[in-house]
Amino acid sequence: MTARQALIVRGGWEGHKPVEATNLFVPFLEENGFEVRIEEDNEVYTDRETMERTDLIVQSVTMSKISREAFAGLRDAVERGTGLAGWHGGIADSYRDNSDYLQLIGGQFATHPAKHPDARVGDETDNYLCYTVDLTDAGRRSEIMAGLEDFTLRTEQYWVLSDDLNDVLATTTHPVQPYHPWHRPITSPAVWTREWGQGRIFVATPGHSLVVLRDVNVRTIIERGMLWASRTASV
Repeated sequence: MTARQALIVRGGWEGHKPVEATNLFVPFLEENGFEVRIEEDNEVYTDRETMERTDLIVQSVTMSKISREAFAGLRDAVERGTGLAGWHGGIADSYRDNSDYLQLIGGQFATHPAKHPDARVGDETDNYLCYTVDLTDAGRRSEIMAGLEDFTLRTEQYWVLSDDLNDVLATTTHPVQPYHPWHRPITSPAVWTREWGQGRIFVATPGHSLVVLRDVNVRTIIERGMLWASRTASV
């Protein structure tokens, strides 16, 4: 039996620890029958031969740039059936200046609200809030979320701009605070899937740190999401 092919593409902002974060999931992929190739440059997306034999792309590239040719290779591979999966800024805050990428993914990081100004100390923990990830009705019916319940995290709470093509499996709500400028609670997708051509896309917004990625709920969702997205998915 031929092994399925997974391609991990990582890089961008080092604060998300793309090497350590993606390494967490390599054993899981291998245990589930994937041969794993790791690339530190998204120009691999221009290699049509590689992309045609890839069943799953796991991308962890926060911000950064993508060439026109590399994006075309990524988009075309997904349209032909290659799965695309990722978490946090590695997929939802990549290639900010490429609107076609944002359409492909279906969601774009806008902000992560901070603590009260008096509680800020000047490091990344200023953006760590305690929040709930709420499963949707669709999520409760999904094999990706099977057996899970709403759960809480203390980490960055992503405010994501999105569209209605997504199948939203979980949401998170940003409350009104007197020190923030919005005037009503804002609900953003926290986990979603999306179909594009013959391909599947999976996005989870939790995943800022290795601690969050090791959370049993977050890790379970990402692992199942990768399998779901793969060209020959099974959970």
